[in-house]
Amino acid sequence: MTKVIISGATSMIGLALIEECIKDNIQILALCRANSAKLSLIPKHKLVKILACDLEEMKTVALPNDFKYNVFFHLGWAYTDKKNRDDPQFQAKNIDYTLDAVKFAKAAGCKKFIGAGSQAEYGRVEGKIKPNQAPNPDISYGAAKYCAGILSRIMCGKLGIEHNWVRIFSVYGKNDNSETLVSYLISRLLAGKSCDLTACEQQWDYLNVEDCAKALLLIARLGKNNEVYNIGGGKAQKLKEYVEVIKRLANSNSTINYGAIPYSDKQVMHLEADIGNLTKDTGFVPSITFEQGISQIIQTLR
Repeated sequence: MTKVIISGATSMIGLALIEECIKDNIQILALCRANSAKLSLIPKHKLVKILACDLEEMKTVALPNDFKYNVFFHLGWAYTDKKNRDDPQFQAKNIDYTLDAVKFAKAAGCKKFIGAGSQAEYGRVEGKIKPNQAPNPDISYGAAKYCAGILSRIMCGKLGIEHNWVRIFSVYGKNDNSETLVSYLISRLLAGKSCDLTACEQQWDYLNVEDCAKALLLIARLGKNNEVYNIGGGKAQKLKEYVEVIKRLANSNSTINYGAIPYSDKQVMHLEADIGNLTKDTGFVPSITFEQGISQIIQTLR
């Protein structure tokens, strides 16, 4: 594997994957919106080439002359904001975009297609979730991810491309969205502000984005054709324990008001990824502890 294509290249996972590819001396074609506000975050490196290409443009964009690539990582997904996340018509567009990405991969000479699914495909499930757990999505986002995974697998089979679908659990780290719980806590605690939370009794599974990128590269190299892999830490602990780690590392005296926010009616109390087949097939095990990951983030902000 010497050349890869990444859609959604300016996402947190996309940026981490680019950095891991550079470490491994892999050439990258990064597909991005021409007007993306995050374009400057893509490393300026001789191994990185940027192609202005929105998801809806993949079916028409002209490929570069050196178009013979090995693997297509489809991380791009539109309409992820709260307003459109549960809109069936908008989410359905992402299914077409995923199939366009498969065709793009074929035209670019790729032998493998890896699509980024989500834990949302499983719906409201409690406990450790195996990849063969029957999906039962209860929001449009999860349903569209599930359909995109199935249909892209079928299309890859018809086009002679290997296929892997990965269901990503709770990832945190560098370039994280400012609205996530981890980002919220770090910013509030470093500023000395109080935090209103639920009782935080949920059992949760966090994975650093750098480890997520490493898992994706291992799947590209060693993943079995048509296999579905969960990407997560593979071990859960109480959310309150994560919160206390962040508070300690931030060296904060801020007040954390546990229970100030009630649980939602659909609150999942135990979410954990079973990564058994991922470890068996690729050797992946997380290498960055939560403490190490949070320390890295805090150091960059101080």
